[in-house]
Amino acid sequence: MKALGSSARADARIYVVGGASAVLLEWRDATVDLDLKITPETDEILRNLPVLKERLQMNIELASPDHFIPELPGWQGRSQFIRQEGRLSFFHYDFYAQALAKIERGHAVDLLDVRQMVDRGLVDLGRLLELFTAIEGQLFRYPALDPPTFRQAVERVVSQGISSEQ
Repeated sequence: MKALGSSARADARIYVVGGASAVLLEWRDATVDLDLKITPETDEILRNLPVLKERLQMNIELASPDHFIPELPGWQGRSQFIRQEGRLSFFHYDFYAQALAKIERGHAVDLLDVRQMVDRGLVDLGRLLELFTAIEGQLFRYPALDPPTFRQAVERVVSQGISSEQ
């Protein structure tokens, strides 16, 4: 954050996603890569990412839940502020969107992350189902998704709590 912030000459928001949120909130010790969403994407920030990637010896990707599921209404307002570094504001990408993307993917580590989000009060399961319902009509825009299977996975998480088995 400091390295990116020190080189930015324009205001932007950086949203951290997935393992980066887990590490920053200390329910995981490490992550394989750093997933980010930058708004607005500027050439300056994008050109700095490979330099930062090499310096930190870390995989950095532009990846966020809206690449895999429809954008949730109000996601920016629910994104938690982390800190300001220079002209960049850093946020955790909306935990509801992160949780739904992780439920859709369904890996054991993803479901453990969702458990942490719920246990830490970052996600309310009732609200999670409401937000899923709000985007359900847009799932056709993501051909890799199977809407009935996705709904079943969300309902299972909501009704039975988080399980490491699907």
